[in-house]
Amino acid sequence: MKLAPLILPFFVAGTLSAIHFLPSAGSVAQSAVNMALPSFSDEWELKHTPPAEKELQALAKDTEFSKATCLMPRSGEYDAEGYRAMDRIDLSVVLSGSDINNSIHRPERCMPAQGHTILSSSNRLLELNNGRTMKTKRLISVQRMPLNEEQTKFMELKCVTYYFFVGHDRISSDHIERTLLDMKDRIVKGMDQRWAYVSCSTWFGKLPWLKSEITEAEADEKIASFLEDFAEKQINWRQVKP
Repeated sequence: MKLAPLILPFFVAGTLSAIHFLPSAGSVAQSAVNMALPSFSDEWELKHTPPAEKELQALAKDTEFSKATCLMPRSGEYDAEGYRAMDRIDLSVVLSGSDINNSIHRPERCMPAQGHTILSSSNRLLELNNGRTMKTKRLISVQRMPLNEEQTKFMELKCVTYYFFVGHDRISSDHIERTLLDMKDRIVKGMDQRWAYVSCSTWFGKLPWLKSEITEAEADEKIASFLEDFAEKQINWRQVKP
């Protein structure tokens, strides 16, 4: 017990000295995702949209956004005015700035403010044509949307959302895992990297503007196919570890 007062100063000194052996941080390592979205992706037309004012106010000033409403004609279906009925997927890519804690977050945190009540959360593995696989998080929610400015009338739509995070050389579908990977890379490698958060969502069920009902399985198939195409074309897989 008498040795404790003598050992403690040496332990503290040794721990502080070890800091000098950690790698120093260099330039910021860029995410492997390409933020420049195309206008078309196979059968989908991408209509680029600006970030919402709430997003700009809530996130750091150097956060970057690439958002699009993606539309694809439904075979043989037309609306009441004779226009082609469309499937819709909302795509959002958010790239962190210098302060990652104020740039990106898991969607479970912000979806309630958009009228979503999350019903379930699960994992979905996507298999890409390039031989790689990618884990995504899958959420089922009900979105309550106002029908008038006074917000006295609402409609509720079922929604499926997939999301994942893309770092410099890693992809993760879990926010805690992404945080731990980021901390490890900063401490062990001295790598300060930018992470991108990619999410896709689509409605399903009986939608007022479509004649035929969209099943949950159909919504899953469309959004998974869209994300597989997105991942193959928009992620630099030579940079990502297998």
